[in-house]
Amino acid sequence: MNDSPDYLAKKAFFDKVLTIYGRNAVMEALEDHAVTIHKLHLSKSNKESDQLRKMEQLASQRGIEIRYHDKASLSRISKNAKQDQGVALDIVFEHFGDEEEFIQTHDSYRIIALDGVTNPQNLGMIIRSAAAGNIDAILLPTKGAAQISPLVIKASAGTLFKMPIIKTSNLKKTLEHLRTKGAKLYTLSSYAKESYKDMHYTNKTIFVLGNESEGVSKEIETLSDKSILIPMNRDVESLNVAVTASLLAFL
Repeated sequence: MNDSPDYLAKKAFFDKVLTIYGRNAVMEALEDHAVTIHKLHLSKSNKESDQLRKMEQLASQRGIEIRYHDKASLSRISKNAKQDQGVALDIVFEHFGDEEEFIQTHDSYRIIALDGVTNPQNLGMIIRSAAAGNIDAILLPTKGAAQISPLVIKASAGTLFKMPIIKTSNLKKTLEHLRTKGAKLYTLSSYAKESYKDMHYTNKTIFVLGNESEGVSKEIETLSDKSILIPMNRDVESLNVAVTASLLAFL
């Protein structure tokens, strides 16, 4: 395994790079100077258009490298040949990180962890509420859940670029690790007995929100220090997961 300083520095950089695709999404990112961009990728088979010329112009003005590829190579970069429209963009997410990096820089925190949230629009709205409220990071699994995409960026209304995201390949292990460092874990459940408003939360609090239809998984539920609920009136069973996140964000 290569553990040289140069390799580790490059790996740390590329762990924060996300590739988006689609002409409208790429154009919006190029026009937003708050977004750090690594490279613009264009297919050589693209027909000339005003939009593409503007992309090239914006990239040149911002000193962003432009790479031209054959159609197959561009598809491998975008990972979505059907929807990339011949363009892709590498965005640098300054706020991407892992749990170790986060622990080292935060003595206290509130985190929203997502356990199987699969709807991209829900993810985007959760990020927006977390950024606006009192949440310090989103804990996002890299498998079995919605991932950052143009739809998520749109739903977050640009707040994605401001919100710390902790990526994990194993949500259970990450939560176990955070608990060993003093975090308390709260899962949301309609079967819980205590209201989310009645809790005395510690200075290291993690709220776990589950899948849109199944809720929090059993293996994550077993880690919970406390199961809490949002009281409902008029026999309403539950709230959309993004609405739940919004209520927690403004506790």
